[in-house]
Amino acid sequence: MTPTYLGRVQTRLFLLLVVAVPWTALIVPLLPGPTGPTYRVAYAAVFCVGLFGIAWEALYHGLQQFRWDKDWPILLGLLVGINEGIAVYLALDAGFLAVGPINTTAFVIHFATVWTLLWLTANGPMRVVFIRWRFRGGRLV
Repeated sequence: MTPTYLGRVQTRLFLLLVVAVPWTALIVPLLPGPTGPTYRVAYAAVFCVGLFGIAWEALYHGLQQFRWDKDWPILLGLLVGINEGIAVYLALDAGFLAVGPINTTAFVIHFATVWTLLWLTANGPMRVVFIRWRFRGGRLV
């Protein structure tokens, strides 16, 4: 599949709503923290992944145009979570959305598990459940 920009954005937002939001509800009570984890920080991180993701996807899409197959290797989709996680952490720590103090360990655990689940879902069940998704450049609508 060669994803289109619109397809990448639709897939990202769909996965955030269907996978990240419920996973966040389940994992936040289990995260470490001296004052207890907060849903506010966790959902702000998920929101930032969606919001910043629109710009990230434009950047990724532009860079892909220099590759002969116009797509990334699948593993790179997992690894880009590192730079996205750093960007989201820095934005929230700098006061974006004014969510308060951020427990770094809890953030890393939450972000890493969410990103891994998104990647696994996009490369597994999405290809089975949405058969035509692959042939429409990742567009769901």
